[in-house]
Amino acid sequence: MKNFLTAQWENLIMANYSVDPKLLAPYLPNGVELDFYNGNVYLSLVGFLFKETKIFGIPIPGLGTFEEINLRFYVIRKDGNELKRGVVFINETVPYKFVAWLANLLYKEHYSAVPTRHLWNFSDYNKHIEYRWKVNNRWNCLSVEANLGLKPINPGSFEEFIFEHYYGYTKIDRVTTEEYKINHPRWNINEILDYKIDCSFEEFYGKNFEFLNSEKPSSVMLAEGSKISVEWERKTIL
Repeated sequence: MKNFLTAQWENLIMANYSVDPKLLAPYLPNGVELDFYNGNVYLSLVGFLFKETKIFGIPIPGLGTFEEINLRFYVIRKDGNELKRGVVFINETVPYKFVAWLANLLYKEHYSAVPTRHLWNFSDYNKHIEYRWKVNNRWNCLSVEANLGLKPINPGSFEEFIFEHYYGYTKIDRVTTEEYKINHPRWNINEILDYKIDCSFEEFYGKNFEFLNSEKPSSVMLAEGSKISVEWERKTIL
């Protein structure tokens, strides 16, 4: 079967931070390089909703809809004449231990399970999208206020850099990397009016990320999302 996972991803918030490349060096898989935009590398705190989730085409009873919060950065891989743009996940958070266990088992990813929730409110013109996750008895929050109107992502824009990555790379060990493909159409985005980030970075992601508690993101984005698929085939890179 071609696809390991299919789902609907909705209302993806991306809070993007320009960081020192040295911060990401310990997480960089073998065979890929950091992806730069205008001379900078970026780390994104991401929140979105999984819906209609299926594994090998089979729905997961009671577990098909859930929030995910992840911390990721951007890489490129030169594969012959092709330049592949991808992401590396430092952590992916979901509310269900079974989902985290299955993803870690099959894909050797870095999933963890904590309580999560989301709140969506819509008016005639605007929408409020909010994701929360609980760490050490404290609720963290990532939320935006945005216009309802959608607009396409402009070629060459920072939004294109953040959203248009279609490969995932997993660091198995010091020399081994696994590559997988993520498929989805090009998304439309909403104009951000305001945002709120209340995240204890050091508690969940480690002491090296503590500085982000007081760091203002370079940008915050919201994409409407779409149906997605993650291919089962994984390519080993040595």
